[in-house]
Amino acid sequence: MDESLAALQQRLQHRFSDPRLLRRALTHRSFGAEHNERLEFLGDSVLNLAVSALLYERLQSLTEGDLTKIRASLVRQDSLHQLALGLELSEAIQLGEGELRTGGRRRPSILADALEAVLGAVYLDAGYAAAEALVHRLFKDVEVRPTLAAAAKDPKTELQEWLQGRKMKLPVYRVAATLGAAHKQTFDVECEVTELGVVERGIGATRRAGEQAAAAAVLMALKARK
Repeated sequence: MDESLAALQQRLQHRFSDPRLLRRALTHRSFGAEHNERLEFLGDSVLNLAVSALLYERLQSLTEGDLTKIRASLVRQDSLHQLALGLELSEAIQLGEGELRTGGRRRPSILADALEAVLGAVYLDAGYAAAEALVHRLFKDVEVRPTLAAAAKDPKTELQEWLQGRKMKLPVYRVAATLGAAHKQTFDVECEVTELGVVERGIGATRRAGEQAAAAAVLMALKARK
């Protein structure tokens, strides 16, 4: 195992019994057939269960609806992107040449997906308890409070309200590419805020999911300007 993966294991505080799982978790579909999408699928479920349990324990006065909103806020793409940056996942991800040229190492959707895949890899390597412990470590510095339920909004709604509050036109969404077989397509969607000259892209299993991912990327770009 190379130095970057050894260092990542230290940051994760988990040493893999099967290092091939970690390598696959960090391999994007653009790199080759042995990519991380199945691990991402598994990790998404692990993440949702672990965060649900965490919220159930910490926020005992909240209803199911409020817990659902807070969970959505914590596991959405921009939140996972920030956690992935903290782990320096971008340094270890394997990407195809096309993705490398277009800034794939910085793309929020790729980093967020890789983090979910890592969680899936930890689950397969050492079981749920190890994966849950990793989730708790990742979120230990994230403030979890009841008011998050009121603040939780999906990225498209948040971006729309941000622009309307500044008397700007609504963003334009377009499908830049449709990838994969007809029964398992992914949508590469572009979101443009014309007045600000901001264009970002996001990928999702549906067009709507791609739009949400692209809107989240635009929000991050706008907040970074402050």
